[in-house]
Amino acid sequence: MRDVYDLGDRILIVATDRVSAFDVVLRPGIPDKGRILNQLSNWWFEKFADVDNHLIETDVRKFPPELSSAREELAGRAVLARKCRVVPFECVARAYLAGSGYKDYRRSGEVCGVKLSAGLAEAAKLPEPIFTPATKSESGHDENVPFETMASAVGRDVAARLRDTTLSLFARASALCEEKGLLLADTKLEFGMLEGRIVWIDEAFTPDSSRFWPAESYRPGTSPASFDKQFIRDWLETTGWNKTPPAPELPEDVVAVTREKYLAAFRALTGREPEFLSD
Repeated sequence: MRDVYDLGDRILIVATDRVSAFDVVLRPGIPDKGRILNQLSNWWFEKFADVDNHLIETDVRKFPPELSSAREELAGRAVLARKCRVVPFECVARAYLAGSGYKDYRRSGEVCGVKLSAGLAEAAKLPEPIFTPATKSESGHDENVPFETMASAVGRDVAARLRDTTLSLFARASALCEEKGLLLADTKLEFGMLEGRIVWIDEAFTPDSSRFWPAESYRPGTSPASFDKQFIRDWLETTGWNKTPPAPELPEDVVAVTREKYLAAFRALTGREPEFLSD
């Protein structure tokens, strides 16, 4: 979860330690979550620097003088970014059948209008990655929609460019993940428009926007262990909570394990430690 501040000709994006599940913000947050995910996004943006993205500056020491008093607080968790007109759809790529895609498939045999073979198990690998857009909801749940719905809203040419860019980035990220012993099951990317150009915005291949599975333990027909907040969702399901606010407070052990999962993903992908972590 990020806070966005308008600085006139650009914006300041601050990745917080807040965490949500089932569209409810939970307490407490996950220590250092914002720093870990922000730095992982920056790592991916740098890896694929040939794709136009929103970043202006990631080094807090080079932020405007008016932010100097907050440098310690912002270090590692904030970026300066270009202002873009946000495309009102999440661009989702899937290589495996999981999450809301698997639920859609069980109900209709399709995912966002893409017809799939009958009899596929949970976490089954698809013949090839598919593009499955979703609406961006200001409140409530995002909704998976067919490509034609997106094309009608933003124009077929723009929709096709968004699809092709998403699938290209997904293929490149998947190949890198496989080198690290990970499977990239699916991901959510977001884009904006700036002077007629498509710009990659928001976050990039983090555990909050992607499912990473350890390749060595992957088994179709199961819900593979992942490096994301699924651990929190699983714990919440055991509490009897009705998924309306307020949510149960997260126990210390759940918070600690979730933090370690975020750290494990960062280490596995980048081969190093995040900077500016708390003691």
